[in-house]
Amino acid sequence: MAEHFLGLISGTSADGIDAAVVCFEPGFKLIAAQTFPYDPDLRHRLLALMQADRINVDEFGAIDVEVGMAFGDAANALLAIANLHPSTIRAIGSHGQTIRHRPQHRFPFTLQIGDPNRIAEATGICTVADFRRRDMAAGGQGAPLVCGLHAALFACESPRAILNLGGIANLTLLAKDQPVRGFDTGPANCLLDAWAQEHLGVVHDEGGAFAASGTIIEPLLDRLLADSYFAQPAPKSTGREMFNLRWLLPKLRGTDRPADVQATLLALTASSIALALSREQPDTTEVVVCGGGVHNRALLAHTKTAVDRHFGRSIRFSNSSEHGLDPDFVEAAAFAWLARRALCREAGNCAEVTGASGPRVLGGVY
Repeated sequence: MAEHFLGLISGTSADGIDAAVVCFEPGFKLIAAQTFPYDPDLRHRLLALMQADRINVDEFGAIDVEVGMAFGDAANALLAIANLHPSTIRAIGSHGQTIRHRPQHRFPFTLQIGDPNRIAEATGICTVADFRRRDMAAGGQGAPLVCGLHAALFACESPRAILNLGGIANLTLLAKDQPVRGFDTGPANCLLDAWAQEHLGVVHDEGGAFAASGTIIEPLLDRLLADSYFAQPAPKSTGREMFNLRWLLPKLRGTDRPADVQATLLALTASSIALALSREQPDTTEVVVCGGGVHNRALLAHTKTAVDRHFGRSIRFSNSSEHGLDPDFVEAAAFAWLARRALCREAGNCAEVTGASGPRVLGGVY
């Protein structure tokens, strides 16, 4: 009988919990998937915690429990929707919610909350969590970790890039007879969402309409792209703790129209992806796109235009659904895959991607 695994993740945007049930034998199959939005008050407190300079330990402990309970509820809800009994799930792989990611700190660390003990207790299912810190202990960035699943599902004869447009954009570079490579290119939706929230009072810019109503401010785009992160070689990873409104606001001139700033932030995402891809894999023939950003038509169009311009030729863009996996649930599927790797005592990281000193089994079992 095929073993099922359940993956859970809330990404940088912290807009909800993506849950996916998958099986891997005899072949990969997405059995069921759904996104469960956070309670608005919990999301508000999570975003505040992500950007806080100081934290209250009691508040931190409580929100760790709340997020764990929300993850457990999401797992149970998906099983009920799919009419699956918990006994059919070999294990849950929970990424949790990232609060801090500091790979360049004097003592590099990454912090994800969502108590896995609560998930195991709520579901009665073996839960694997805390995937990033072992890689970081081995000298790696702790991210990105989805590259292994990308390689397993999307490898082909011609050089291909997998582009994940979450809160942060990351690339996985796949080429025949070459090691898997990957890194975070910079912001995808995090700045766009934050600016839309600030000026429209909405969680995100639906379809990129706000950005499409503005005009790119070229001097501002140049100032944003001048940040040293974009020229930094891989391995590298980043998060909301770097690319946020506090990073953006000092670079504005005070008279910029909000719609023009949004258009410029969209151009920043597109340009930084195109720059990185043309530099790191100039023979790319196809870009497979996944993540929430696939629903932002303006972002996809600008990214395709920027990539074609930097390559001097047309690069095929496709959606991961064309290759058998819903773009909204690639990361959730990846943490199901990582849970399976952990229980099989197989490495979950790609050391060439993260910069770790070697392959490592990732995750603690609860």
